[in-house]
Formats: sequence, C-alpha cells, structure tokens
Amino acid sequence: MSEKLPANDVDVLLAAAVAAPSMHNTQPWRFEIEGHAIDVHLDGSRTLPAEDPTGRAMRIAAGAATFNLRCAAESLGYGTWFGLAPYPEEPDLLARVVLEPTGARNEELLDLAAQIPYRHTDRHPSETTPLADDVRVALVHAAYAEGAELTWLGETEVHTLLDLVLDTDLREIHDWHRRAERGRWVGGERSADGIPSSALGPRSTSYPSAVRDMGTRPTDRLRDEGRFEESPELAVLSTDFDEPGDQVVAGAALERVLLTATRAGVSASFLNQPLEYKDLRTKVQRLTERPGHAHMIIRFGRTRHHSGTARRPVADFLPEEQS
Repeated sequence: MSEKLPANDVDVLLAAAVAAPSMHNTQPWRFEIEGHAIDVHLDGSRTLPAEDPTGRAMRIAAGAATFNLRCAAESLGYGTWFGLAPYPEEPDLLARVVLEPTGARNEELLDLAAQIPYRHTDRHPSETTPLADDVRVALVHAAYAEGAELTWLGETEVHTLLDLVLDTDLREIHDWHRRAERGRWVGGERSADGIPSSALGPRSTSYPSAVRDMGTRPTDRLRDEGRFEESPELAVLSTDFDEPGDQVVAGAALERVLLTATRAGVSASFLNQPLEYKDLRTKVQRLTERPGHAHMIIRFGRTRHHSGTARRPVADFLPEEQS
C-alpha cells in the first residue's frame, strides 16, 4: 500500500466531504492528511457567533462531511474506520478517518456515495402526496445506523412546532446581531459559499411557514410567492446526549438520512430556528415524547429538481503545504 493517498483520490474524497450541508453554507471544515488518515477540523474563521454561539451547528456540519468521506472512500475501493477525537488540547479536531484498500465493499455506503452530487437543500413547495411508509421507515433506520434517532411528528405536534417558529421570529425582531450575521452569508450572487438569492425559494403565502425564509435583503423580500404545505412532513433528529462528540454523530446521521432521502426521490429542507434558543430546543425535544437532545428539524417532501449552493475549491480546505 502506498504511503500517501493519490492526489486524484484526495480530490474525490474532499469534493464529497465539502458537499455536505452546513448552516448558511459556511462550509466550516478544514482537513489535514497524513498517509491514509484524514483529520477533520473545524475552521474557526467561519463561526456564527450570534446564531451558533456554542458551535453545535458547526460540529453537526463536520459530522456530515465525515460521513461523505466514508461514502466516497467506498467508491474508490477503500474501507474505512473512523473515530471521534475529543482531545481537550485540540478542540477543533473532531474526527479521524483512516482509509485502507479492501476487496470487501460496504454496498450501502457505496450506493449512498452516488447520491452526494444530487443532495441539496430544497426550499420550494412540496407535492401534497404523503411519503410512503417504507420511505419513512428507511429514514428512521438511516438515523439509527449512525447512532441517532429520527422521530416523525404528528399533525398536532407539527402545528405546535410552527408556533415555536413564530416565537423565534418574534425574538429576532430586535436582534440586529443575528440579522447582520445572516446578511453576511445569505442573499445576492454567490459563487463559492453562503446562500445565493437563487437558492432561497419562493416566499410563503402563509405564516408561519414550513420553510424558513432566509431572505435578508430588500430585493429578496420581493421574490415570487408560493403556497407551501399546510401540514408539512416534519421529523426531529436527536441524540441521547449533547456533548461535542454527540453533535458530530448527529451530523453523520443527518447526512445518512439526507442521502437516503435523495435516493428515494425525496427532498429536504430545515426548520431549525427554534433550536437556536435553549428553552425552545427543549420544547422541540418534548414534542418527540422521547428523552434526548434535538439537533435538526427536517422537512421532507417531493419537489422538482432545483440547483443547490456552490462550494469553495478543494484546495481551500487543506493546509497550504498539502493543497
């Protein structure tokens, strides 16, 4: 076995990793490669101190990137083992993925690798046809396979959650720090990171809506309107505990769920704003009637294909001497 990963393989691996979702598409990862080991770090220059003061969303994003690394490795003929890295002296080092050539294939990860280019957050209205039961079960199993739990909300819980969205919006009215931070990452034309106006989707004709309106600029608030589902299909992704490692686990589970959904022709978006407040996050978890800690509120549906958000060049995520 070669002492170093071939450069072409590195490109494939990291292109898959950075295709993972992140809050406001900040892409808060960096990678260091030594031999056949890839270390996943947080990029401290891409924090969201107003909306993500604890870094939980960053760690979830890193977990999603780690899962994509594992999938891409399978597509290149590598087996992987990985470990979380809760080292107090290196708080930004979250995970290490080790790749080894193997003839034994993980067919599920290999299959999900093919979905990575097609997964994106979809903020458009969904068809009204409910998801099939077998799809719902497959998404629950996907979360469980990575150590998390996906709980589907009933109609009563969905409308309670939408009330929490309204509560969140009322709290944000006078919070200029959050609005200013979001304005730095959302809107306009963006070719490398953030969320461009073209990916915001239509404004909802009803309020509160099943989709978060990310628009911050006057022109974004004038975009076309659309009628969203009155009873959206929402699920809460949670873990038993809430340490940094649990948040990385939640990210891996999130990406496995999203890729499984993509394979089934199901789109997804997020309604996470209540999770940005500690008391509302506790209320969200209570809606599941299970113990644990809520990490993501996911809206599933079926829409036409729409374009996603851009990513930075792979070299931007590596130390200068490795790029």
